Amino acid sequence: MLAEAIDLDALPTAWTASEYRIKWTTLPWEADQAFRLRRAVFCIEQGIFVGDDRDATDERAQQLVAVSCIAGMPEQVVGTVRIHEDEQGVWFGSRLAVHAAYRRHGKIGATLIRLAVSSAHALGCETFLAHVQSQNVPLFRALHWDVLAEEMLLGRPHHLMQAQLDHYPPCATPRSGFVTHSRSAS
Repeated sequence: MLAEAIDLDALPTAWTASEYRIKWTTLPWEADQAFRLRRAVFCIEQGIFVGDDRDATDERAQQLVAVSCIAGMPEQVVGTVRIHEDEQGVWFGSRLAVHAAYRRHGKIGATLIRLAVSSAHALGCETFLAHVQSQNVPLFRALHWDVLAEEMLLGRPHHLMQAQLDHYPPCATPRSGFVTHSRSAS
């Protein structure tokens, strides 16, 4: 029988996501996978944290996710970022992470950044900041962010950057978010 000859565990890797839904985390499995992705990127891949990267900010932050979809059905979290209001009107984005296998698919990181800033903008954000690892500064500049200062954080060079809010219209529907298509699907 043909079905017996197929390794069913290998099937998901044979498919390419047709689209990615970038949205606020609304389901427990999304939050769990987002935290696992952050650990993989910041603890294992980059070695910035030991064991876990969670901190007190997670208790007050809104987490966003990029979920890969096949035939319109959610499959897995492939990107994440968190946002929080630090003081009245001043918001921060942090812990932007995209799974290594998806960093060149459908502008996932850029769309996470766009929803992060646009949803904060809808909530009264007047200033949106992020401490950006130096290697990611060109991406943020291309997305209309300005460098305010260079700094060392967690033993790595970073730049304090500010989004140009006029390039990020408010998004009042962050729970449904945005959809971006994979390059092969467009």
